[in-house]
Amino acid sequence: MPQSRNLLRVLTRRSEGPLLLCLLAVIGFFALASDTFLSVRNITNVLGQASLAMMAGIGVAIVFISGEVDVSCGSLLAAVAIPLIVVMNATNSLALGIAAALALGGVVGVVNGFLAAYLRINSLIVTLGTLFVLRGGVYLYTGQTAIPDDAGLESFFQLGNGRLAGVLPYPAVAALVLLLVFAYVMGHRPFGRHVFAAGGNPDVARLAGYDVPRIKFAGFVVSALLATCAGIMLASRLGSAVHVAGLGFEFQVVAAVVLGGVSLSGGVGSLFGMALGVLILSFLANGLGMLDLATEWQLVVTGAIIIAAVSFDEFKRRQKL
Repeated sequence: MPQSRNLLRVLTRRSEGPLLLCLLAVIGFFALASDTFLSVRNITNVLGQASLAMMAGIGVAIVFISGEVDVSCGSLLAAVAIPLIVVMNATNSLALGIAAALALGGVVGVVNGFLAAYLRINSLIVTLGTLFVLRGGVYLYTGQTAIPDDAGLESFFQLGNGRLAGVLPYPAVAALVLLLVFAYVMGHRPFGRHVFAAGGNPDVARLAGYDVPRIKFAGFVVSALLATCAGIMLASRLGSAVHVAGLGFEFQVVAAVVLGGVSLSGGVGSLFGMALGVLILSFLANGLGMLDLATEWQLVVTGAIIIAAVSFDEFKRRQKL
């Protein structure tokens, strides 16, 4: 018992502690409510589905921590699939297709970063505009018809559908690796310290010699490239470039980021917290689906969680003032 109490105190002292307890509570509830919830197949499927939001969430969390906003990731998922599939069909090369997708993602990140960081246009407006421009461009190019993967490369199929040791989906493995890498960068490298400083108090960061616009610019580029990685995985799963891919995805990502404790005012947040937020929402949606709860009610529950998380963040911010 003393050891259990000590563990509980350690968890609650960290921002991720309450989120971990919440995740365990969600899993425990649905495990009792459904006999198949804890099956290996269901758990690995949820992890595979959550991996896309986790990849994109890393970049969005970094942008939020820097004091900016990025809501363009949903449309970017659909947009990058087009050069990926078109180039792959033309060249029969997965590497060239991925390079084309990353090139488009990089351009989007550069445009977002330049407009928001250097021209100082409100980042919410910039990325919301990018969201509509990309979605409209996808509709125009595809004619609202899916572009199939005619190359049929096994390597491309395995990218989004293969499983490590026949159990863990490759996208989940990729998301975990990216999470660990960027968590290390944010916690132990100069880039991470600069991002927190720029988001926490940009004026003090400038006086300390940090190039705040450059830091924020880099955050947008990283966010776009990570969303591109998620888009490549999604295109592999779908086997085509689909014009409706990623619809509403940005709301799922932003909800997980906010739920994970990343402050909307910047300077505060944890990538592990973001990851726990993704898992909570993913297991919650999966469990509610198993209980045959209507999709409308699932949206209501998710929306209520977002409001609660934002309210809690605002309460904490005001307590510090």
